Amino acid sequence: MSLAALALLILGLGLIAWVAARAKAMSFGSTGQARQHSLPNYHGWYVALWAVLPALFFLTIWSSVSGGLVTQTVLESPAAASLPAMEMQRDAILDEARRLAEGRIDAAFNPEAEALAPIYAEATSFYSLIGSSIALLLAFAAGAFAFTRLSPTFRARTRVERLVMASLLIASLIAILTTLGIVLSLLFESLRFFSMVSPVEFLFGLNWSPQMAIRADQAGSSGAFGAIPLFWGTIFIGAIIAMIVAIPLGLMSAIYLTQYASGRVRAWMKPALEMLAGVPTVVYGYFAALTVAPAIRDFAVTIGIPGASSESALAAGLVMGIMIIPFVSSMADDSIAAVPQAMRDGSLAMGATTSETIRRVLVPAALPGVVGGVLLAVSRAIGETMIVVMAAGLAANLTANPFQSVTTVTTQIVQLLTGDQEFDSAKTLAAFALGLVLFIITLLLNIVALRVVKKYREAYD
Repeated sequence: MSLAALALLILGLGLIAWVAARAKAMSFGSTGQARQHSLPNYHGWYVALWAVLPALFFLTIWSSVSGGLVTQTVLESPAAASLPAMEMQRDAILDEARRLAEGRIDAAFNPEAEALAPIYAEATSFYSLIGSSIALLLAFAAGAFAFTRLSPTFRARTRVERLVMASLLIASLIAILTTLGIVLSLLFESLRFFSMVSPVEFLFGLNWSPQMAIRADQAGSSGAFGAIPLFWGTIFIGAIIAMIVAIPLGLMSAIYLTQYASGRVRAWMKPALEMLAGVPTVVYGYFAALTVAPAIRDFAVTIGIPGASSESALAAGLVMGIMIIPFVSSMADDSIAAVPQAMRDGSLAMGATTSETIRRVLVPAALPGVVGGVLLAVSRAIGETMIVVMAAGLAANLTANPFQSVTTVTTQIVQLLTGDQEFDSAKTLAAFALGLVLFIITLLLNIVALRVVKKYREAYD
């Protein structure tokens, strides 16, 4: 029996246990016994969870252990005596035998795999039968144990709610521990990098050319890890050009949708605008590289701007700004809509026009929420990779000319970690240092944005 079929069978047993326990709990009231502590549904969930969770937990453990047991059984068979001594070749033959036994291939390239396939199939069936039997026995035993504990005074609701609280706590801890693991991994590798390269050179150096320091002994004196051009490129594209596009368009879109658009227009225009956030970034990258960048280069050549490149910061920034318009627009929309109607009505009653009311009352009142949306959009923009790779290029130039090629932190991280890399060199470890800096920047932006939004919400609660 497959693992999925066995899991469905256990869930079916859990459903039967829920129905049986609920029926027993409902019979407590008809027998004139003491008042029940918990509703029948809680009794049903208590027994069902006992019948399902231990069995599924065992299956999870067994699925990770049974593969090793099957392999060990195959290796101990006489047919495995002819396997080569090299571990890589032996693993390749065993993998081929496993796929042949599972029916994923019709014939094997190695004759040893043909001989091991029946043994593999037999061992798999044997251990699958053992695991299925134990799981079903565990489901029956645990369900029966829980069923025998049911009584009118049994605190089933308390037990079920404690389990739910524990599940929520575990889910929260997973998110926290994942973040902690990311931070620790970045910090550990970054410390290794800073043991080779001075932090002062990395944070304030003007030359970025990590290819010059291939070996570890070249890192300290190469002067090739100055990340200022990368930081400037990230700010130039994500926080300047993209924001020049996204802030006016997003804010004006929100004002139109909340103050001027009819209900019918808003009903189709707002989802259409938010669809921009669902477009894959690689599609934006193709659009920037094939349409926007050549048009900007031709325009620069036409007006006589020297040094115009087919890969430019302006092309990447414009398309990135279009991509993050929904972030600014949605936050501004919610912020303007949350301003009390009395403020708008009072302004209009004093003789102000609609445009004056928007300019002098609604936008200032909604400004904290708008600022929070802008900061969230900036943190999204500076972490973008595909658009920059495809439209802005890979050259680490420290320039304010938007028609020239620049690069960003995320782009360099991709370049440093692409291909076969040695994780003991400063060149590869530099990617982790860049990731740590980017993580800190985006974290600070998100904290500031959340504090601004929280302050805005408290103002009108």
